[in-house]
Amino acid sequence: MLLEVCVEDIAGLKAAVEGGGDRIELCSALPLGGLTPSAGLMAAAAKMPVPAYAIIRPRAGNFVYSADERDIMKRDIDATRAAGLSGVVLGASLPDGRLDVDTLTALAAHAEGLGKTLHRTFDLVPDIEEAVDAAVSLGFERILTSGGAKTAAEGLDMLEQAIAAAAGRISIMPGSGVTLATVGHLWPRLQISEIHASCSATVFETDARVIALGFSAPSARRTDAATVRALKAYFA
Repeated sequence: MLLEVCVEDIAGLKAAVEGGGDRIELCSALPLGGLTPSAGLMAAAAKMPVPAYAIIRPRAGNFVYSADERDIMKRDIDATRAAGLSGVVLGASLPDGRLDVDTLTALAAHAEGLGKTLHRTFDLVPDIEEAVDAAVSLGFERILTSGGAKTAAEGLDMLEQAIAAAAGRISIMPGSGVTLATVGHLWPRLQISEIHASCSATVFETDARVIALGFSAPSARRTDAATVRALKAYFA
């Protein structure tokens, strides 16, 4: 089982590698579902001994993008390539939740030569088979999905439908809420070869003034090397 670990900072990146993660999804703002990481973090990830894919998501919220936002996403793809990363994580929706194939076609073409993951915009689609077929035709390697639910363990029915629709043409990678406590709901029931997790532990901000001034929440989740190692060992 390939373990992809999503990280949002340099400490998390190092912890994911130390713990034995097989691939990195590089983000900022993980509590918002992940936004495009900084150029500096991309450069740091490129030096690591495991492949890293940068999420290309210019803002929080839905995945319906304006022409200006699409241009920013192309520039961020350029930054990913320039940093030497292995791939990008993309997604775009139409207002009704269907994949925005025109936008994805343009972004995928701009990312030629890079690996491509379709992100959880897939969880909004009204027609699973149509969306899987589109992802295959666009050249995506995998679809990251929670099965349309808050967590992958709650989205088993849709995950099974997606795997059936994929029929081996594209990898379906469960993600969201994947922990040692929940992974048994997913595997071996699901025929999967890779899984996505934050492998995080709770840390607490000890400086009350930092909290009072709004610079930090009282607690946060941070990538933890021991948790990465334990989840990887689960599949051994």
